Amino acid sequence: MNVKRTFGTILTILGIGGLIYTGYGLINKSTDYMALSVVGIIALIFFFSGIGLVKNTKDVA
Repeated sequence: MNVKRTFGTILTILGIGGLIYTGYGLINKSTDYMALSVVGIIALIFFFSGIGLVKNTKDVA
């Protein structure tokens, strides 16, 4: 497995975890909306960059 593809998978998983954390905090009506918004934005960046790495990396055998 390619290093870029592995790193993309890790970024995607971190992004999903951050989005779940943000959603859970919003549903429970957490009062710290600034921290949740920062975590949500970083999670979106991780998620989409990870998807981009996995999608655009070619497998060379």
